[in-house]
Amino acid sequence: MTDRITRRDVLKFGTTAAASVALRPLVERSMETRAMEPDHQLASITENMDTPAASDSDICFLSARRMADLIRQKRLSAREVMRAHLRQIDRVKSKVNAIVTLVPADELMAQALAADESTLRGNLKGPLHGLPVGVKDLHPTRGIRTTFGSPLHKNDIPNFDCLVVEREKNAGAIVIGKTNVPEWGLGSQTFNPVFGPTLNPYDLTKTCGGSTGGGSVALACGMVPLADGSDMGGSLRNPPNFCNVVGLRTSPGRVPNPPSTLGWFTLGVAGPVARSVTDCAFFLSALAGFDRRSPISIDQSGSQFSQSLAGRNFKGVRVAMFKDMDLPWEPEVKNAVQAQHKVFQSLGCIVEEAEPDLSDANECFVAWRHWSIEASFGDILEANSGKLNEYVRWHVEEGRKLTGHYLSRVESKRTALYQRMREFMEKYEFFILPVNQVLPFDVKTHYPVEIAGVKMENYIAWMKSAYYISVAGNPAISVPCAFSESGLPIGIQIVGRHNDDWGVLQMAYAFEQATNVGKRRPAAV
Repeated sequence: MTDRITRRDVLKFGTTAAASVALRPLVERSMETRAMEPDHQLASITENMDTPAASDSDICFLSARRMADLIRQKRLSAREVMRAHLRQIDRVKSKVNAIVTLVPADELMAQALAADESTLRGNLKGPLHGLPVGVKDLHPTRGIRTTFGSPLHKNDIPNFDCLVVEREKNAGAIVIGKTNVPEWGLGSQTFNPVFGPTLNPYDLTKTCGGSTGGGSVALACGMVPLADGSDMGGSLRNPPNFCNVVGLRTSPGRVPNPPSTLGWFTLGVAGPVARSVTDCAFFLSALAGFDRRSPISIDQSGSQFSQSLAGRNFKGVRVAMFKDMDLPWEPEVKNAVQAQHKVFQSLGCIVEEAEPDLSDANECFVAWRHWSIEASFGDILEANSGKLNEYVRWHVEEGRKLTGHYLSRVESKRTALYQRMREFMEKYEFFILPVNQVLPFDVKTHYPVEIAGVKMENYIAWMKSAYYISVAGNPAISVPCAFSESGLPIGIQIVGRHNDDWGVLQMAYAFEQATNVGKRRPAAV
């Protein structure tokens, strides 16, 4: 019998672990024979597209916001959308291994039919009505396998949805399946013993990053229009950076996601991934908002993020461009991001080479990561030491060495870091730097062991340019900015003031419109 996971089970594992769904077969049969025919009352998209006949690609690479508008206007049916995405998944899935649990086609088509019937009645459920969405395999989904990339949960089925999924469904989205993650979401390289690695669609020999790797690849390949994710050390920024899509690390509390045993914990956040900044904001409008179950939940409606991002005048806005942050860099990454200063100048910004004092950021992040993972996995490790990877064991061992005296000093250092960052951001509205320090690396390599001749001290040390921002608590977005000589994506990280997710999105949109790098599709498609 397939195990079922409850909310109580999830709370045993903490914020990075939980439930899952019985193995469902991937769709092998023809989508045409399983799908229901579009209703005659729903006008064909072909009358409203630039091309005389809309292909699956035309549909799958529409912006999510445009797709939702066409469904609402009855110019495109939810069934046409679902069918196109199922065909795209069928074509691409074996190349990249991004979606690891796919809801059966007949169930998805039935949900799409229900969405179309609601549209005809004028009863749209919400802004995401009829849109397929990919859910990260760390987020519990009712009746759909959720494995966390762990053999411990490879056949589990939750009996509930986490809040992120609940909000997606309440907004009208249809969960198409689960996207691949590193085991337990640890490390920014998406591979695990249950499903294996997810490959970078721009070079199938490279990693896509992690832990929102499957979602980022699925977006880049047109397999989904939207994907959710989470971020502690860079998981909403690094995979988009490696895959030429957009990901926003939201402010802590902007997207609450209970259940959790660590309700006051600010390093881990949930948020959106999309192919454009506009779609990222559009998705955030459905995910964000107050929830009393989260003690740090921000008491603001998500509706603010549905507004137009265009029109802001950035003349005179002060922007800080990083120097080196005392970190090693692959030259192509560093040079590509620093070359973007001219783009910000063209927007009217005053660009200066400057960076905040982030001393103690590394110590603070690593200490609280050890603490949180020991809290989540300490009891599990006792009974399953052979079934948990070396990253979990290391964190638990180090977490058990922490003392109250030491953690109080670390928290004092983190508070001082926050104040330095606040003072810096009072002078500069935005801080610009790379997402991380390297290009996408070989998918067979678990993590970079050195950068520019500098040895990395552990499996996450190469991600400092991302997790330094996590520990400071500021919102940050990854937006495509360039490609390497070998054709690998390079993203830029735009950091905003405390809780100013909207300002970050506005600047990211202006940058995106000035560069258009994100329009380049991967070879795997």
